[in-house]
Amino acid sequence: MAYLSKSLSWKRILLVFFLPVVLTGLAPRYDNFKSPARFSWSRLSPFKLKNRTIGLSTVINARGKPYFTLEGHKFMIVGGSMHYFRVPREYWKDRLLKLQACGFNTVTTYIPWNLHEQEKGKFDFSDILDLETYVSLAASVGLWVILRPGPYICAEIDLGGLPSWLLRYPESKLRTTNKSFLEAVDKYFDHLIPRILPLQYSHGGPVIAVQIENEYGSFYRDKDYMNYLKKALLKRGIVELLLTSDNSDGIHFGSVQGALATINTQAFVEDYFIKLRRMQTDKPIMIMEYWTGWYDTWGSMHHAKNAKDVQHTVSRFIKCGFSFNMYMFHGGTNFGFINGARQESQHLAVVTSYDYDAVLTEAGDYTEKYFMLRKLFASSSGTSLPPLPRLTPKTVYPAVIPSFYLPLFDTLPYLNKPVTLYTPVTMENLPINNGSGQPFGLVLYETSICSGGRLLASVHDSAQVFLNNISIGILDEHRKILNIPKIQGCQLLRILVENQGRINFSWNIQNEQKGLNEFISINKVLLRNFTIYSLDMKMSFFNRLRLATLRLAPEYYIGPAFYWGTLNVGFSPKDTFLDLPNWTYGFVFINGRNLGRYHSIGPQRTLYLPGPWLHPEDNEIVVFEMINKGFYIQTTNKPQL
Repeated sequence: MAYLSKSLSWKRILLVFFLPVVLTGLAPRYDNFKSPARFSWSRLSPFKLKNRTIGLSTVINARGKPYFTLEGHKFMIVGGSMHYFRVPREYWKDRLLKLQACGFNTVTTYIPWNLHEQEKGKFDFSDILDLETYVSLAASVGLWVILRPGPYICAEIDLGGLPSWLLRYPESKLRTTNKSFLEAVDKYFDHLIPRILPLQYSHGGPVIAVQIENEYGSFYRDKDYMNYLKKALLKRGIVELLLTSDNSDGIHFGSVQGALATINTQAFVEDYFIKLRRMQTDKPIMIMEYWTGWYDTWGSMHHAKNAKDVQHTVSRFIKCGFSFNMYMFHGGTNFGFINGARQESQHLAVVTSYDYDAVLTEAGDYTEKYFMLRKLFASSSGTSLPPLPRLTPKTVYPAVIPSFYLPLFDTLPYLNKPVTLYTPVTMENLPINNGSGQPFGLVLYETSICSGGRLLASVHDSAQVFLNNISIGILDEHRKILNIPKIQGCQLLRILVENQGRINFSWNIQNEQKGLNEFISINKVLLRNFTIYSLDMKMSFFNRLRLATLRLAPEYYIGPAFYWGTLNVGFSPKDTFLDLPNWTYGFVFINGRNLGRYHSIGPQRTLYLPGPWLHPEDNEIVVFEMINKGFYIQTTNKPQL
């Protein structure tokens, strides 16, 4: 070790005599793992264990080595993360079967509060958000489940999974014991936890553990917060093993008495496990997140992780008898506007694909990592694995040339009634959606000005500025000033602001309001009397647009506009990937479903289009291009990430 001195100091004496004791728990072979073939982690499954008395527990053997048990049997958690809200519902079973066929025995998932309660007090657990069906489906294919209900989850999702309406209340300090924040958490848990209770192991379900919050040690602002959440789960009836999840730096601050502390890591780092063992000497080591890859942000390089490195690290976990969860087994897609962001020198939005260079691709295809891990798991568990499920077929469809279009400003009569306010407010503070504001999308601000000059405005995240219908510049977090040209008479100033994804990590989540605030001025004179349009681009939004009279699409057009085309897929729709090679920046909607953002700066070039979201024969495809019209939309059977 690097900290051993050359002289025989007291520190060295302690290390010589006592370090081997600490490392005993990290030896390549535990008692229960002297031979990998002796231990089968797949023989205990939800439909085999019918008579249940003791759920997931920790015990210590005669030699003082801790391990997990399930119903009294030695048990190793071999988990893989897969988020139901990032995978088309029609493919849940396919992905879960592929998880099981690889040799995993557990699936883990976050639960996104911001998607389940977009509007305060109105809960959605339907379609792709049907948590109970997803968990029950996992049990039906023989998998155990670990749930990670937050309230904060990170997950590279908008605001780390916290609903945007929490930002309406400046006094509410997120992720603390602040009264208004905890009141919102309690009301959410009052609705969520009763859905989880019958899914617990003790009630015959597959849920063997529940995580308290997520990586709080990296945020740590309130010493009482984690204990409050633990009690909130217990008093509502959670009886299964509780755990926390942190990186090595945050593990002391993020843990709470009465819950198993687990660790997140990118590699096998022995010091991390020594640290964890010292914290809880009587508990087995579990890696809650072993990162199989990483997420991408727009304008950055695509991340990839060597398959042999992943296999080697996992084999070391197994030899040490560590339980582990691979984040991600299957990443899926940030459909719609759900992507998060991180803040460095600038705002970096997470791309639409959440492929993550995971074990299974974004579209559910096998990878080199999958086959290497499957071989490792088969030899280590000493059992034969289920046969591989079939690949989901991919295809190429004829290119689509948009036939019709509408400039953004021509769509305004077909939108919901705009809000008129004396001063502008951010999207979260708009008086819409029963007082919940607008969670995602864009907002258009309009006001009349009678002179040009120096425009000063603070926008988040990015804005296009127009004088009537003419683009005159861009505003963003770094560009707050724009010179307005001299004008004759009074004209319409329009500012189109896009929420490109709220950051999902760090204390800065407190200040992630999006849109335009009240301090907007020309030549130091504050602007007043705004008309504000909410552009949430939900299904109902496009239903209203279908009432409009569309124009024939021109060959060239600069500025924000909607373009309509028809994608013909024949009688048997299959998965494909959309490629927009000569478009610049915007979103694609198929039959009203938002596939997500495209951006010419990359790294992602294609958008995943699931076959189940297509109708036989003709499908409506709408492109909202914000900058410069392209010529066509093509498809491919291979992604370009």
